[in-house]
Amino acid sequence: MDIKYLKYFSAFLSVAAILVSMLAGGIWTFFGLFYAFFLIPFLELFMQGTTENYTKVEEEVIKKDAKYDLLLWAILPIQYAMMAVFFYKLSHEDFSWWETAGLISAFGISCGVFGINVAHELGHRITRHEQFMSKMLLLTSLYLHFFIEHNRGHHKNVSTDEDPASSRLNESVYAFWFRSVKDGWISAWKIENDRLVKLNLPWYSIKNEMLFYQLIQAVFLLAILIVFGWKIALCFIASATIGFLLLETVNYIEHYGLRRKMIDGAYYEKVLPIHSWNSNHPIGRLLLFELTRHSDHHYMASRKYQVLRHFDESPQMPTGYPGMMVLSLMPPLWFAVMNKQVEKYKATQLGVALA
Repeated sequence: MDIKYLKYFSAFLSVAAILVSMLAGGIWTFFGLFYAFFLIPFLELFMQGTTENYTKVEEEVIKKDAKYDLLLWAILPIQYAMMAVFFYKLSHEDFSWWETAGLISAFGISCGVFGINVAHELGHRITRHEQFMSKMLLLTSLYLHFFIEHNRGHHKNVSTDEDPASSRLNESVYAFWFRSVKDGWISAWKIENDRLVKLNLPWYSIKNEMLFYQLIQAVFLLAILIVFGWKIALCFIASATIGFLLLETVNYIEHYGLRRKMIDGAYYEKVLPIHSWNSNHPIGRLLLFELTRHSDHHYMASRKYQVLRHFDESPQMPTGYPGMMVLSLMPPLWFAVMNKQVEKYKATQLGVALA
């Protein structure tokens, strides 16, 4: 009996940490923030993880095991349950401004770690029910356009200046946030408009997914406003913003300074494992459902999270994703560490393609 899937139950420790923040009150409202961006990064400083991959036989068995899918599907009701707790606590208890900030940060982490991260994995699936789950999760961060831009834009243009979600050398994360959020939203409109043009449909067609997504998000916000009032609606918007900024921070660290080579001035080389930063650090891998093995994800986006592989030629991050996210928030330190990593990688035989 294969029990390898059990290791991913550790992802639910984040659920516990977030619930502690929401339920305990006082200084504990910041426990989720402490857990995700201090405790985990600290532990991963002392861990390297494994470069081991499954054999082809093991991979065939594991990728067909429905238990790995059920773990992802469970996140949808959990995320909405945490949102319900968030609304209930804010509407039934009198919190100080700093306790409210702690609650906002806790649910914001839930939106980023569970809402968008799991939505990302499910959004690459071909089944309608999993794509629906993906959109439901994205709704909790008011980031439905990600479903369009990521799948049909980012994966096509990754590691080029044409991709809003690929950070540039010497670009700070704060400048990247503004550019990626704005240009990603615009890109999704353009991608959807191009699809409608091919179908000979106007932009205001009922088949315009971007238009539909904006309507759904507006109705969702209006419902929160009517039921809970403007203060809680603003708290929700703040948490959703934290959620999508966590996503954009992940985008920032995943492709920083990496670029695909232009061939004959006409087209870019094929996306390869060398075009994404990879991390094998164990805690981040488990908590983020293998998002940190990002090189293989871009090499073959259809691969399920549980069978993503390590490639020796992929550029490797000095520590895990949580730690790299914290580092990115301090641009001078980020540049000091990662610019050297970029130059070091360019100097390797495979890295010449990045020059």
